[in-house]
Amino acid sequence: MEIHCTHIPYEHTGSFSNIVIDYLHQSQQLQPFYQHPVSLQGIKASIRARQAFSTNRPLLVRELEKQYAGLPLSSKQQENIQSLLSPDTFTVTTAHQPNIFTGPLYFIYKIIHTIKMADGLKEELPGYHFVPVYYMGSEDADLDELGHIHLNGEKLVWQTDQTGAVGRMKVDRALLQLIDTINGQIGVQDFGPELVNLFRKTYTEGKTIQQATLELVNELFATFGLLVVIPDNPELKRSFNPVIQQEVEQRFSHQAVAATIAALGRSYKVQAGGRDLNLFYLINDKRERIELKGLRYIVPALNLEWSREGILQELTSFPERFSANVILRGLFQETILPNIAFIGGGGELAYWLELKKVFEAAQVPYPLLMLRNSFLLIDSKSKRLINKLNLSYTDLFKTALELTNNLVTNASANQLSLAKEMEELVRFYAQLATTAGKVDGPLARHTEALKTQAFKKLGALEKKMLRAEKRKFTEQQAQIEQIKHQLFPGNNLQERVGNFSTYYAVTGKHWLQDIYQASSIFNTAFTVVE
Repeated sequence: MEIHCTHIPYEHTGSFSNIVIDYLHQSQQLQPFYQHPVSLQGIKASIRARQAFSTNRPLLVRELEKQYAGLPLSSKQQENIQSLLSPDTFTVTTAHQPNIFTGPLYFIYKIIHTIKMADGLKEELPGYHFVPVYYMGSEDADLDELGHIHLNGEKLVWQTDQTGAVGRMKVDRALLQLIDTINGQIGVQDFGPELVNLFRKTYTEGKTIQQATLELVNELFATFGLLVVIPDNPELKRSFNPVIQQEVEQRFSHQAVAATIAALGRSYKVQAGGRDLNLFYLINDKRERIELKGLRYIVPALNLEWSREGILQELTSFPERFSANVILRGLFQETILPNIAFIGGGGELAYWLELKKVFEAAQVPYPLLMLRNSFLLIDSKSKRLINKLNLSYTDLFKTALELTNNLVTNASANQLSLAKEMEELVRFYAQLATTAGKVDGPLARHTEALKTQAFKKLGALEKKMLRAEKRKFTEQQAQIEQIKHQLFPGNNLQERVGNFSTYYAVTGKHWLQDIYQASSIFNTAFTVVE
């Protein structure tokens, strides 16, 4: 399928925070909060920093081989796994929770950007090898966020009473019923049955969500060479024990991040504040906070309690029971992977910018941060309506009301603005105030009040004129509403709501190739894809 891309500066979309916009422009006030500039030179600097750090590559390869046992691997994946033993191989990583059926579109966009960047760096720096990695945040316990998808305007929710880490939850009959619902939505499309069969193959009753997600992502991206890392792994966690011990004994992460949060908070909204002790206790279907009360470490929700020596013994015996929260999660990721670049969304970038001192305190290299690619997909029907209404792609990011007002104002043969009349009113009341003031000083203030009342009445008249004129453009208003509903569901960015199934069902794996083709390496603009 032929695609056409139009690039729009992120600041023109009105959909990204100030901290993200400033980071994209490498604002001077943000420079203390990150390590490497977003450029090829920044990548080279990140490589040098990573080369000075000892990563347990044999452990990583061994655990990846165990994780992929029994799954089909492409030749590119096999090569990538073995290449990780080489000191000249580095990873490019994105991270996301295991949303059912991949969740919102940006789940796919993040992964494809990671693949595109790894491929591009291989061409730019042929002396090194780069492996794309999807790091699964399977210990996240927010089922409300992860347990639904939107398909063709309908929200499909997994109704389950399971609790704890979503990755450890099991596929049940309620989840399988969702596949039947998805089939009803996309089964008639050319590639709908193929995708539904893939869901049935990867989501089987009794399988964990993290395993099902691994298998689904592997089916979609094996040929690209993508590797998935599930960090809910006793041996990988054991390698992180020194940092967990440092957190238990010193609570270093809270101290390290507190000053950064205070500094960032003077100019930006703080994303993640963390806690005094940034650890969870993870066991079976429970993931609960560990707290320090006096000299005792407690998990109130589970009625557990240890001394300092007791909790360190628990860590040694059961490393898999200790789960990093948002402040330490990235540190774990960067400890087990030979990573040089992290690709994330705006929210992720915002909290990563809080973490540089945490990395310094743990003496772990801080990666280059990259905003993931963002896309708005335009179908042919919407494209025809956009052209008919003479809208630009930047216009699409305005509200339906703004678009309607602009259309009516530009298309109407009648005068709808009273700006000139208001200018004349200003001159009239200025002269009136002078005349009245000569008679009696306080009368000048009275004319100012009259002017205010007149302006209010003129403003109200202008709005009534616009409303009356709008009634002549009801068809165009309906078309604008249709476009906004289709491309910005619920007034959100399309990528934050829709699921890839809608597109895959029409074109199959070619859609993944189209997104790969549209992806840039060093992301600089929001991309509209026809």
